[in-house]
Amino acid sequence: MTAKLITLQEAVATIPSGATLALGGMTLYRRPVAFVRHLIYHARYHQPVQNLTLLAFTAGYESDLLVGAGIVNTVRTCYFGLEIFGFAPMFTYYANQGAINVIEETEASIAFGLRARMAGVGFMPSLAWIGTDLPKLRQDVKTVIDPYSGKELTAFPAIEADIAVIHALQADRDGNALIGKNKGIDEELALTSKTVIITAEEIVPALEHADIVAPFVDFIIHAPQGAKPTSCHPLYPVDGFALLDYVSSVSDAASFERYLETWLAQVHNEY
Repeated sequence: MTAKLITLQEAVATIPSGATLALGGMTLYRRPVAFVRHLIYHARYHQPVQNLTLLAFTAGYESDLLVGAGIVNTVRTCYFGLEIFGFAPMFTYYANQGAINVIEETEASIAFGLRARMAGVGFMPSLAWIGTDLPKLRQDVKTVIDPYSGKELTAFPAIEADIAVIHALQADRDGNALIGKNKGIDEELALTSKTVIITAEEIVPALEHADIVAPFVDFIIHAPQGAKPTSCHPLYPVDGFALLDYVSSVSDAASFERYLETWLAQVHNEY
């Protein structure tokens, strides 16, 4: 089982162009920032990675970096921003230009899409979106008639990610992981993605309790403080100063490049 333990450098080298990459965590909590940093470095200086579809229940700092770096061209999320710190500057910049493809999602469409995949069916019916204009924005979302009640239902298509990256508080060498109480959709991503990568603050000999269990995990990475500047409760809080620095420094492609050069310098010595 120890073969599951790999480095960040080895993990990012497995990400192919055109894949659907799912990122775990919620808003500014427990985001796989260390993985994203290494992925951007790898794509820029070693092997190009492009045209990724980003899947996230909520997208934040880490996702904005991927958009700014030109690695992501399609976004699937019900929220993209930095909460009290404002808009996600690079997503806003490219979305306003129409330079990034945004697949409209809501909490319901993502949840039911993942449930369909978990159930092994092509879609999951729901009353969500009925009576709204959202179906006009998603031609792939159809409706069906409930054979029992005769009601019209939305048929949300199944969602499957190629790779899911989830940051954990602890993991053991077998692949069991503890992610805490704010789970987001991380458990569902672990059950539905083709490949699951866990980055963990700490690798322990064994876990008494696991939120994500070993049979669904392909790789484990030791990544202390791997969520910074987002939080990893109860280990460390959000680094508000770092996020304020990001939003005050970045507004367009040129300013993002200046920020990215400094941000990536921390990775250089690891290669």
